[in-house]
Amino acid sequence: MEKPYVLGLDMGGTNSVLGVVDARGHVLARTSVKTQAYPRIEDYIDALWMEADKVVTPLGGWDQVRGIGAGVPNGNYYTGRIEQAMNLPWPSVPFAQMMSQRFNLPCTITNDANAAAMGEMTYGVARGMKNFIMITLGTGVGSGIVIDGKVVYGHDGFAGELGHIIADRSANARPCNCGRKGCLEAYCSANGVARTAKEIVSTTTQPTLLRNVDMDHITSKDVFDAAEQGDDVAKKIFDFTGTMLGQCMADFIAFSAPEAIVLFGGLTKSGHWIKDPIVKAMNENVLSLWKDKVQVLFSDLKESDAAVLGASALAWE
Repeated sequence: MEKPYVLGLDMGGTNSVLGVVDARGHVLARTSVKTQAYPRIEDYIDALWMEADKVVTPLGGWDQVRGIGAGVPNGNYYTGRIEQAMNLPWPSVPFAQMMSQRFNLPCTITNDANAAAMGEMTYGVARGMKNFIMITLGTGVGSGIVIDGKVVYGHDGFAGELGHIIADRSANARPCNCGRKGCLEAYCSANGVARTAKEIVSTTTQPTLLRNVDMDHITSKDVFDAAEQGDDVAKKIFDFTGTMLGQCMADFIAFSAPEAIVLFGGLTKSGHWIKDPIVKAMNENVLSLWKDKVQVLFSDLKESDAAVLGASALAWE
């Protein structure tokens, strides 16, 4: 009898979500662990197994699970390795092999943003599209590029690192975790928005509700709440972030001529405050050939479902 379930893992820089998925793309159960809580990769994988066991057992046990698909930062589809992932406690490990040994199941991995793109193409707003770009706005900035219905991996498995294009080439460009300066990730990730908020609040004399927020723990949700109350400084933070992202998206369009760019992650919850400056900057900077032709869409899948479902698709192959 065909085993009816697979596991889909969405490993984020902060949190890792594991879901049990059936052949119709239903996430039947999910659990999670804190990615940063385990300095040793072996302990992280043990924690994943223990959490997985809690949700697999009520569904009939491990005999019902076919395999594991994982979307991980800097995950190499070809080699099964995590390679130089700066947002993880263990930046370079043979992750697929270690997971297979611990779970006694085949494991296939890909970049976390590629997994999100696969989930969006199969179940989300990009359903039916064959050419689009997925951008994940989380702890970092990831991307998955789909051309002619296929995820682009490149010769070494790492194509599509759009979070590490240089968005700011000025002398004062921000350092990025990758070791370079001015990367898009340093500006448009969750950490990037927090850095922008700190810089703008500390240098402006304008009154702002954000002075009541602990700057060491500020989030895009704090900025959104202030913008909703008419705070001009909060609006300036979104304008800066959205403009930076929109300008870069104009360049992305020239590469693959996508039908849409799909945005996924916590920053999208800011709605029109972030979307309006993105679309404006994108269309002001894109080659006229594509002006007003490329849709900017927010994922409509539940939080983390795009990556969990996309990763799980690898296990059915």
